[in-house]
Amino acid sequence: MQVYKHIKPISFFSAFFLRACRIAGTLCVLLSVTTTVFAQTPAKAKEYTVTINDTTEYTLQLAFDDAGQPLYFFSNLFTPVCLTGECKPVYINFYWDLLGNYTRFDFPRGAVLTRMDHKPFKPEDYEKLQDILANKNSLLKEVSMEDLVGKGTENLADSVDAKAGATLKTVKNEVIDGAVYTCYTLWHIAHGKVVPEMQRITESFKTDALLHRFLTDNNHYYQYWAMERVMNAEGIVAADFQSDIQQVMRSKNIFAARYALQKVNKAFFANAARQQWLWETYQSAAYPLQVVILKKMMALPLTESLADQAAQRVGAANQEQAGLLLKVLATQPKLSERTLLALADQLTNENSAAEVYRLLESHRPKNRTIQQQMTHYKHTHNLNDK
Repeated sequence: MQVYKHIKPISFFSAFFLRACRIAGTLCVLLSVTTTVFAQTPAKAKEYTVTINDTTEYTLQLAFDDAGQPLYFFSNLFTPVCLTGECKPVYINFYWDLLGNYTRFDFPRGAVLTRMDHKPFKPEDYEKLQDILANKNSLLKEVSMEDLVGKGTENLADSVDAKAGATLKTVKNEVIDGAVYTCYTLWHIAHGKVVPEMQRITESFKTDALLHRFLTDNNHYYQYWAMERVMNAEGIVAADFQSDIQQVMRSKNIFAARYALQKVNKAFFANAARQQWLWETYQSAAYPLQVVILKKMMALPLTESLADQAAQRVGAANQEQAGLLLKVLATQPKLSERTLLALADQLTNENSAAEVYRLLESHRPKNRTIQQQMTHYKHTHNLNDK
């Protein structure tokens, strides 16, 4: 194995401990700090020491852009993975976003990963490793190293198929054959104790500028994190961030948009301009988000203009949305004559006529045209007076 002189691990474990691991023939993973230059060196970076346990710590680096804004975290790792008395040195660079979500890996120049038989990873192995590391809910989260080493199997190859253990059979699809322990080790680095440390560091950099940036970012983790910090428990949005929240509601990420709509206080849509904006958002939104918007409107005291537009939309809506639109209107204590006229025109629509009639009846309209339409509907459907 080539030795990379530009990688200088800081050894905080003793030679005695390493020798003991080799003699025992069991798995030991030793993690150390490295100071390597990698493919995409950022313009600026700040170092943090992360302590994992009494014998393990490493350097985490926060990259900044030229303006001094934090960009992402990275760490240049040297990880010996020891099994059957032999250690495989692993040199790899990990990258996370600012909330500790693993994003990708790369290598120092010339470094590769190998299986226990010393055969280098194939391109498809690297692709599978990325999938493994990107899965924060991997089954590897629930198993220990001891689970992966069955009694009497310590001298077998690092292969799922070579082991009879139930645990290995369970995780077979989440590891690379011949590199089980490498996968396990790297996954636990990517999703281990370093994650809350990154979150703590990012919290210390929280500014209005960072919150604005997170709210308008395509990273939905950033959006959720920022929304939790610009809205209070009642869903009141800080004044400086209201336009950002509107942008989230119209973003391509329907889940973030739904979260924003559901969490925001109804006072957010109190004025006429904001209600018109919400209606325009409804008209251009994907169907699932349209349903969310209509349910939000049920809690709002609508302007006369919005109530009119909702009534006029009933005839063009499908049965589910027509029902929701009518429920929105039914929550209003008063509807204008114009709105009631628009509703009366829907008495010929068999999909929603019965609900429209009940809604009109509850408002006891005095307009003669509406009364005539209701009378015609009642006679046509043989409805008896109460």
